[in-house]
Amino acid sequence: MYERADRKSTIITSNLSFVQWQKIFHDAVLTAALTDRLTHKSHVLNMNGASYRMRETEEWIKNNEKQVVQN
Repeated sequence: MYERADRKSTIITSNLSFVQWQKIFHDAVLTAALTDRLTHKSHVLNMNGASYRMRETEEWIKNNEKQVVQN
């Protein structure tokens, strides 16, 4: 378990804030321990804004609707 510590990077993404993780794990103590270990010696990036995937999907739908109307 400790062979990876301080040697490799791990990226974890979530669309939920740490406060909302308790709803997933249903245990405040477990969630606190988990977030404590995940955030130790880490860089936490809070990214707010429009989703690139959502924008691409909307553009794809818009382009396909144009093609259907033209045909």
